[in-house]
Amino acid sequence: MKLPALICARRKVGALTADAESEFWRSIPAVSFCDTVSGVKPQQGTSVRAVWDAEELRVLFHATDTHAWATKTERDAPLYEEEVLEVFLDPFGDLESYFEIEVNPLNAVLDLVLRRNRSGYAKDFAWRCEGLRTAVMKSATAWSAEFSIPFRSLTAAPPQAGDRWRVNFCRIDRPPGVPRELTAWSPTGRANFHTPERFGILEFAR
Repeated sequence: MKLPALICARRKVGALTADAESEFWRSIPAVSFCDTVSGVKPQQGTSVRAVWDAEELRVLFHATDTHAWATKTERDAPLYEEEVLEVFLDPFGDLESYFEIEVNPLNAVLDLVLRRNRSGYAKDFAWRCEGLRTAVMKSATAWSAEFSIPFRSLTAAPPQAGDRWRVNFCRIDRPPGVPRELTAWSPTGRANFHTPERFGILEFAR
């Protein structure tokens, strides 16, 4: 299956609002999620947009959801046990390590780095995405989350125009009374997002 690619526009970013209806975010093309196993259209859709400047990667998720919920509020709690939006980032593209950042509908954050070892990948929950900022906006039919991810927290130097990172954008949705729904921008072909060989391509535009 061909890996998807997203051109990340270079823009001067403003305040962190998580407002998917803002003039700024509506001007940025969105890409949609599909079921991560089958690739079919999900019951509750999700889209993502991304832009960058010299300092940060800015990502906005917008998730259709008639029952957005979460109970966990502590940093690095197991947010994936409830509902969550997730960013996976491999700036080096060598599949040796990657970063994971999650936000739930209460704007709680989980961030970690995973490093390859003999048995797979070891999770390091002690890592902090220094300078990370997030915002969440909820309505009766959807919720949105915006991530401001400083490049200095991921790499020694920011990307240059034309650089490509391996990334994925994912969602865990747990509607009441039905099985959970795992969706992703780049489907992994299995019920697990930790499949870095299936991360898509994020290209930093000029």
